[in-house]
Formats: sequence, C-alpha cells, structure tokens
Amino acid sequence: MADSALSIRTITESDIPEFQRVMAWAFNDDPRGVDSKWLKVIEHDRAHVVLDGDEIIGTAGILTREITVPGGLQAPAGAVTVVTVKPGHRRRGVASLLMKTQLHGLHESGEPIAILWASEGSIYRRFGYGELATSLNRMTMPTRVAFHPGVPVSGTRIRQVSREEAMPFMREMHDRVRRTRVGWLNRVEATWDVQLADREVDRDGLTAYRYCLHPEGYVVFRVKGGRSPRGPQDELHVRELVCETEQAYADLYRFLLDTDLTAELSFYTAADDPILHMVGNPRQVSRDLVDALWLRIVDVDRALPLRRYSSDVDSVIEVEDSFCPWNSGRWRFTVKGGEAVVTRTEDPADVSLDAAALGSVFLGGVRLSVLKRAHRVVEHTPGHVDMLTLAFIGTEEPHCPEVF
Repeated sequence: MADSALSIRTITESDIPEFQRVMAWAFNDDPRGVDSKWLKVIEHDRAHVVLDGDEIIGTAGILTREITVPGGLQAPAGAVTVVTVKPGHRRRGVASLLMKTQLHGLHESGEPIAILWASEGSIYRRFGYGELATSLNRMTMPTRVAFHPGVPVSGTRIRQVSREEAMPFMREMHDRVRRTRVGWLNRVEATWDVQLADREVDRDGLTAYRYCLHPEGYVVFRVKGGRSPRGPQDELHVRELVCETEQAYADLYRFLLDTDLTAELSFYTAADDPILHMVGNPRQVSRDLVDALWLRIVDVDRALPLRRYSSDVDSVIEVEDSFCPWNSGRWRFTVKGGEAVVTRTEDPADVSLDAAALGSVFLGGVRLSVLKRAHRVVEHTPGHVDMLTLAFIGTEEPHCPEVF
C-alpha cells in the first residue's frame, strides 16, 4: 500500500529535468551523461511522477504501441517504460502507486495489454506481469562457418550504404515484416532515433552502425576491432536483421559470416532463430537464453479474443487478479476455428491460474502445461490444461527485438 503522504500526476514540461535526474539515479547512472533519447518518445499525458510534497521520487511512462499477436493480428498495447524509484524512497509503495495508476488508466482507455522489459526479475510478477512472454537469445558463432548443403545462397548483391540512404527502405521493410512476427512492435518516427541512436559514448569501443541492404531485407551492425598473432580478429555485433523472405535471411547471414577480417558474429535474436539449423555444425553456435518482454493482461475478456488459437477448446478459467479486480473470477473461454469468445460464468472452473501466468502464455511462447508443473496453474478437470496448452501455443516463438 502506498504511503498516504504520496501523490501522483502526469508530467509537465517543467518536470523533465528532475524526471531525467530521478531516472538516472535509480539506474545508477550519472545525470550529466544520462541518455536523453528517451525524452523523444515519452508521451507527456501518459507519463507519471510520484511526489512526496514537491519532491519527485518516482517516474513511469506508457508508450502507445501495437504488438503482433498469433494469427498475424495487431493488438493495442501499453508499453511501460522508465519505471524508477528515487534512492532513499524505496518500500513506500511508490512502484505500486505507479503500477496501479497505469493499469487502471489502460483499463479505462480500453487498452487490454501492457508490456515491459524488467530491470529486475523479482519485481513485476506481483503486479500481474507474466515473465518470459518473449525470450531473447544471445547467440555467438565463428565467422566462416559453413551452411549445410541444402541452404541456398543467391547471388543477390548486398549494398553497404549511409544511414540516410538506408532509413526510408528500413522503415518500409520493418513495417511490413513486423506485422507477420509475433511480439514485434510498430515504430513511430521517434522510435527509430531511440533504437538506432549512435552516440559515441554508447559504442563501448565499437564502430558506428553499418547499414547493409538486400532487396528483401536489411542488417544493421557494429564492428569491434581485434588482433592476435594469427591475424585480424574483428567482431560483428548485429543490432537488427530484418527479412521478409527466407532467401534474404540466408543471403544476409552468409554476407555477415563471410565478412573479411572478422572472427566472430554475435546477435541478440529470437529463441528459435533458424540459423542453428542452417549451419553444418550447430555446436559452433553458442546460445544464452534470457527473458525479454513481460506481458500483463489488463482485461481478460478484451485481450484473449485479440489473437488466434491453434485448436478448438471450451474451458472455464478461473483468474486470480488482486491488482486488477475486474479480471478476477471465472471466465468461459471458447475457441472455434481459431477465434475466441470470453464470457463471465458461474460454472465450476476447469483450470485456475493468476494473471501473471495468463500473461506468460498469451503470445504462445510459454506452455500452460509447464506452468502447471511449476505449481503456477491448478487443473480441476483432467485434460483441460493439455487442451488449453495446444490452443495457446503458436507456430513460432514470440520475439521482441527492441527494448523500450
């Protein structure tokens, strides 16, 4: 429960310097060097500060976004960002007040999904966010690694161009591709400046971004120089690889792996990136899986019908949600031909779970059956967890390629 001395409101222009300082201090950054790029995308009417008297001690914002959900559909989502509590003011309910204000606002505005990246893994489940809604795969491999013989590489020329030449092509390509990839978000104009900000202070010894275009895709990467007695050992650090065809995907990966003077390629990519199955020796690909998007169902009856499902099912789901009490209770979840209908019911529950578990499975990347084994889901009617697992599972692993 929040301290009764605290108040909350949306920000004004005069709040920006202190908003920035509190954000920097909370993330152990230097306020003089804090990256102001986020201010380009912050929506003032959706950003909040918590005050103790006149002192700003907490910050949070919501970005208006669309997320691609199973079935290739676009769903409105509130992208939660810059949630901070000023040092010295923890455990006063600041985060709870920010979360409650945001979720109630999303409920009132009819946005049924909230998403965020968690700075700490122990915070957001208590606010109903489900972990591992998408995963991120940090992948490294040696360059020059061979593809297996069945992978075709075309002779299409890939051009390295300036940022100015690349941007119009990349904007159009990204907008087409993101509509087909579960977990991808739309980008407003300022988002491009945030995602591909290229300040020298952020490069950590790497070059500026390089932009390479294929007629059906593009790749953005940096280079980190290195040498050894055996010769050049440069590293390629891929920021973004976007393709609308499988051929472009193979061509661009081959281009990266064959780049002269390089020894290693690294990329934060999807958990099911097919490169593992394209190379002749998959043991040369090192993988490290971490959580990415956390997802919160704001309104059960609005959110679940937004996506398509893999099989028919008719189950009563009992949801526990103390933070958004309008979700609590039993819901009949019926899927026919991939489309869901969700209605209130007094019928006995077939399955019980909390809001966080429902958020984890929504995009199809986490199996409900696994959450049952983890004691996060209770099955009252035998067989219903398996039926719901098959309904929710997707044909691809969800993936969000950008932090916000």
